[in-house]
Amino acid sequence: MAAEIRWLERIVEAKRAELEQARARAPQSVLEKRIPARQPGAFRQALLARPATQPDFAIIAELKQASPSRGTLCSRYDPPAITRGYQQAGARALSVLTDREFFHGSVEHLQQAKAATSLPVLRKDFTLADYHLYEAAAAGADAVLLIVALLDPPELARLLALSRTLGLDALVEAHSAEELQTALGAGANLVGINNRDLKTFEVSLDVSFRLIDTVPEEVVAVSESGLRTAEDLERLRAAGFDAFLIGERFMTEPDPGAALARLLSETTARRGKPLDRSAGRAVLQAEKTA
Repeated sequence: MAAEIRWLERIVEAKRAELEQARARAPQSVLEKRIPARQPGAFRQALLARPATQPDFAIIAELKQASPSRGTLCSRYDPPAITRGYQQAGARALSVLTDREFFHGSVEHLQQAKAATSLPVLRKDFTLADYHLYEAAAAGADAVLLIVALLDPPELARLLALSRTLGLDALVEAHSAEELQTALGAGANLVGINNRDLKTFEVSLDVSFRLIDTVPEEVVAVSESGLRTAEDLERLRAAGFDAFLIGERFMTEPDPGAALARLLSETTARRGKPLDRSAGRAVLQAEKTA
C-alpha cells in the first residue's frame, strides 16, 4: 500500500515541476490573451441533451495513449483520427488526457482533437493551479477536471469559481462519500464518480452504485472507469447516472470509434432521460432482493 500511495505522490510532484516549466515557456498573462470565445456550459449541456439524431446514452469518449497502471494503450495514437471516429460513432463529448509524463499526453493533443470535432472537449489532467485553467481555456477546452483528492476544500471552491469565470465547465471528481460531499459543498453541478481507487488503481462499479444515492437531481452525474459492457451502462443509467466516461475500453481496440459504435449498438434501454435517483434506488433494491 505504501508504494501505491507514493505512486500518486509521484504524479503530483511531477505535475508541479511540469507546471513551473510551462509558466516559464508561456506566462499566465500570455495565455489570457489566447483564450478564444466559447459557449459557457456547452459540455454539461451536451450530456443532458437527448436529440433524436444521437444515441441515447451520453458517452464522454476518452483519448488516452497510456496509463500508469497499464503502460501504452494505443501504439498508433492519432488524436484527429480518433476524434473523428468517436464523433461519427455517437459520442456526446470528448475527454483528452494531457498529462505528459504518466499518460504520454499533451496540450497539443487537446488542440488537435478540438480542431477535428464540433463536440465539447474536456481537458483531463491533474489540475492544481489557476495556470492550468488558463492553459486549458487557451487551448480551446470546454471543460476541465478537478479531483477532490488533490485539492483542499477552499482551493477546490476557488478553482471551481475561476473555471466558471473563464467559461469552462468543471467535472469535479470524487472517489468516496466524503469527497462527494466536498464536491457538492464547493458548488459542483457536474460530478464524476470514479470507480478507480487513485491509490491502488483497483476498479469497482460498486463505488458508483453506492454514491449515486446522494447526488442531488439537479447535479449531472457521470460514472467513470471500469465501464465495459452495455449491461454496465444500462444498470448505471437505471441507478440515475446521466453520462459515462470511457477510455481504456476503447483505446485498447484497433479502432476506438468502431468500439464505441459496437457498445452503443448493444444497448437496449428505451430512449429518454435517466431515472430520477429515488427511482434508481428502488431498482437497485429490487435487484438485491430478487
